[in-house]
Amino acid sequence: MGPGPSREGARTAPAPHPALDPGANLHAYDIGVLVAYFVFVIAVGIWSSIRTSRGTVGGYFLAGRSMSWWPIGASLMSSNVGSGLFMGLAGTGAAGGLAVGGFEWNATWLLLALGWIFVPVYIAAGVVTMPQYLKKRFGGQRIQVYMSVLSLILYIFTKISTDIFSGALFIQMALGWNLYLSTAILLVVTAVYTITGGLMAVIYTDALQTVIMVGGALVLMFLGFQEVGWFPGLEQRYMQAIPNVTVPNTTCHLPRPDAFHLFRDPVSGDIPWPGLIFGLTVLATWCWCTDQVIVQRSLSAKSLSHAKGGSVLGGYLKILPMFFIVMPGMISRALYPDEVGCVDPDVCQRTCGARVGCSNIAYPKLIMTLMPVGLRGLMIAVIMAALMSSLTSIFNSSSTLFTIDVWQHFRKKATEQELMVVGRVFIVFLVIISILWIPIIQSSNSGQLFDYIQSITSYLAPPITALFLLAIFCTRVTEPGAFWGLVFGLVVGLVRMILEFSYPAPACGEVDRRPAVLKDVHYLYFALLLCGLTAFVIIIVSLCTTPIPKEQLARLTWWTRNWPCSELEAAAPEQTPAVSEAPSGEPAAANPSSEPEQPRAPRRSWRKLLWGWFCGLSGAAEPALSPAEKATLQQKMTSIEERPLWRTVCNLNAILLLAINVFLWGYFA
Repeated sequence: MGPGPSREGARTAPAPHPALDPGANLHAYDIGVLVAYFVFVIAVGIWSSIRTSRGTVGGYFLAGRSMSWWPIGASLMSSNVGSGLFMGLAGTGAAGGLAVGGFEWNATWLLLALGWIFVPVYIAAGVVTMPQYLKKRFGGQRIQVYMSVLSLILYIFTKISTDIFSGALFIQMALGWNLYLSTAILLVVTAVYTITGGLMAVIYTDALQTVIMVGGALVLMFLGFQEVGWFPGLEQRYMQAIPNVTVPNTTCHLPRPDAFHLFRDPVSGDIPWPGLIFGLTVLATWCWCTDQVIVQRSLSAKSLSHAKGGSVLGGYLKILPMFFIVMPGMISRALYPDEVGCVDPDVCQRTCGARVGCSNIAYPKLIMTLMPVGLRGLMIAVIMAALMSSLTSIFNSSSTLFTIDVWQHFRKKATEQELMVVGRVFIVFLVIISILWIPIIQSSNSGQLFDYIQSITSYLAPPITALFLLAIFCTRVTEPGAFWGLVFGLVVGLVRMILEFSYPAPACGEVDRRPAVLKDVHYLYFALLLCGLTAFVIIIVSLCTTPIPKEQLARLTWWTRNWPCSELEAAAPEQTPAVSEAPSGEPAAANPSSEPEQPRAPRRSWRKLLWGWFCGLSGAAEPALSPAEKATLQQKMTSIEERPLWRTVCNLNAILLLAINVFLWGYFA
């Protein structure tokens, strides 16, 4: 989906409760499937980590820029579909109907924008991280550091916490395991192959987990549709899914009359259609085109055509969650209206441990009641796959941001090996922070947590979207304009966010006493407004400052992406680590002088050998490249040339994907 499920309906996540009978329904076959899943994932992670050189920045953080289109597309999907999405999206579908599926279908357009517009500029600029691109585009350090720190804070306290909370909660509900222990084990297993293998291990395990995720979710979807009488039966039974206990003199227990429509009233709709089309596009542009977690996958492609192919495959896969997550959530409400659709706070408290509703037990409830022996274990593996794939992506991308944009900022002469060690140690730090964060999440009010995630995205992302769009398409934008525009956008977003938490949404049957700016301005409308205001400030300040000389913008904007790069730029010190890996994944140049070092390796103690493997250090001398070799390698790494045949194939597939997407929008509108 784009940034996340809508606020209504996705605001609750249940505490464990006896109603689901955790662990009691698990057969030995289910346990066997789970064990096989973990063994297979670890094996794939080890295999993929051996395939690439892990001792260079290019090899570790960009998989040697050697990835093909199919694992990139699968990784784009699984990096975004975390366990929080399974729980939240199905819960939102249960509470409000189909409209939240528009978040998924909107992503298709932005994935194509990533492959055709943004990635060519990023590759031509020769960057590893998004803050690094902003530094090259505008000069100076403050925007790069600002973006890096903001991204790391967002990852640690939103993405990681959401996925851990919902994933661990599901494990506790389904298996009856201790929440703290099970999450800690998952984090450690996830971190091992992320640390040792780098991005290549992450992408290949993501590809495996996408297959498991899609396959298992489709099985559950077919079983659910079979139970309700397919789509016509779902339409009838969902509209009749009213709990026995209701709140007097309210309509909050009734299913929405527009539950089966994507486009809803622009004023009174829970997800108004102008917000779904335009406001969501602002948030989704940040998520799919400028967020390090997503963009890093496309930058690992062996060529621009493979990056485009990955975007097309990712776009096709993002069509599916409407059918295998949102609709099963609605099926769950149709089958279990008293539990999934409860509205009375006391009943909800007894049912799932949350007074504000139990819609987010929709997906696990369906799994534990409909899935047969063996397949139930597969579906638990699906949720674990969703949790692990999103966490690995966040770990690797956070490590990249910290190493390239923060550590290298303070240690400008850091060696390649030092950067490798720092990147891996930072992942260990993230794992520790994540484990310590679990009890805080447990004690938080779950409804507030999901509102918190939504608010962070809605109020902090639009200024970043405005900045990247202007950086790529407007050569007149300057560093002061960019910086003060970001500051203005951050302040306005924080003001709205503080108001949001000061005046929480009323419960069923209560009078809405919130200020008009909260009550009457939907968060998707606010995102669009904030993006426009930020862009206005950036342009006004830029027009009042000295423009950047055109020659300094070579290969840094859409209009200058094909310009030749100056020799000074090609030899920039900050670029040598990022391109020390050839596109094939092999070392850039063989250095005969390193061969005599090899006999010394057996003399090292087992502790040093283990440390060397963990950090990707071979013990051999780093290959020394001449200036001419560096220039040639830089040219290869920043090439955006495509073979005419594959360019045509990608373009035709993109047109077909958009045609399917437009048809689906029209059919369900």
